[in-house]
Amino acid sequence: MHELGVTENIVNIALAKAGEAQASKVIRINLVIGELSGFVPECIQFYFDSLSKDTIAQGAVLHFESVPAQLCCRDCSAIFHPEDTLWSCPQCGGQSVEILKGRELYIESLEVE
Repeated sequence: MHELGVTENIVNIALAKAGEAQASKVIRINLVIGELSGFVPECIQFYFDSLSKDTIAQGAVLHFESVPAQLCCRDCSAIFHPEDTLWSCPQCGGQSVEILKGRELYIESLEVE
């Protein structure tokens, strides 16, 4: 359900930026979503369709780019992608890791007319 608030922000940002550009229509919104963010693109799309109704963003295509998780071992500095729920370092077996990528959620760009 947290997608509702996020999608409201996406719609508001898109409308504000389109207004700044004096655009008559939002054609496409390019979103970047990290694998670990917890956001579900289908839910964002569902809420977007409802929230953008009767605005210049109605009918805009949402394009989702997924960012895979990337971790760094604090013990040996190895950078790796976690396998399922196994977050131990494949190099040294260390359990202390830092998340480098995968929590993103942002609008990368908008296409307007």
